[in-house]
Amino acid sequence: MITGKTKLYGIIADPIGHVRAPMLFNPLFAERGVDAVMVPFHVKPEKLKAWADGLRATENFGGIVITVPHKLEIAKLCDELGTAGRLIGAINALRRDPDGRLIGDMFDGKGFVAGMRHQGFEVTGKRILLLGAGGAARAIAFELAAEGCERLTIQNRTMVKAEELAAAVKSAYPKVDVRAGSDDPAGHDTIVNSTSLGLKPGDPLPMDVSRLTPDMLVAEIIMDPVETPLLQAAKQRGCPVHYGRHMLDQQILLLADFLRVGK
Repeated sequence: MITGKTKLYGIIADPIGHVRAPMLFNPLFAERGVDAVMVPFHVKPEKLKAWADGLRATENFGGIVITVPHKLEIAKLCDELGTAGRLIGAINALRRDPDGRLIGDMFDGKGFVAGMRHQGFEVTGKRILLLGAGGAARAIAFELAAEGCERLTIQNRTMVKAEELAAAVKSAYPKVDVRAGSDDPAGHDTIVNSTSLGLKPGDPLPMDVSRLTPDMLVAEIIMDPVETPLLQAAKQRGCPVHYGRHMLDQQILLLADFLRVGK
């Protein structure tokens, strides 16, 4: 039931047809007894500033979830960014405070760590090999360092991207051993695949799985398919695995808190 008191939330993207956030948030609103609704907003990049200006004037607007291609540019339009948003230079959530200020932050990394811990896997004090250096990898890398991993090795097909990300994370968290390196998992407790390899049938594996040993945890951020080729190969070698869906499950709760759902 939409009323005159219903609070409006959204997800912004271009294109928009693939987004799933309304299917996750609207049941959450109902479960919490919140008079709110989430709807998709299809906004072209060249109209982003005008759209954001409109949000400031919309008194019953609560906030949005942000996805491709707006995560970088919308961060520049915020009045304030959280720590992760500032370090990464991109956000995936924005809320409107009562005074009309737009506050943004990034929750990809926080969601990944929360998902790991919810499943009983710790990151603090661990030696972690991160595969990939793209947007999701960047958020996860900063969060792993913030949570005090012992060592973070970043591997990417384009080594310069891995080196740039390692340098940025090291600058923010100088006490953590952060380096660019190979995909050899030897000497690591945890391997995290933050690449897109595994999304499509026939994708190559993101690493040489022959070097995996049963004492290594292998984690994914890909949600579909649930059992990626990497996780299947890791299981065959006796490794514990962590599924991509746990990152989204916990991120939804973090986003709801940030967006002040029901508050």
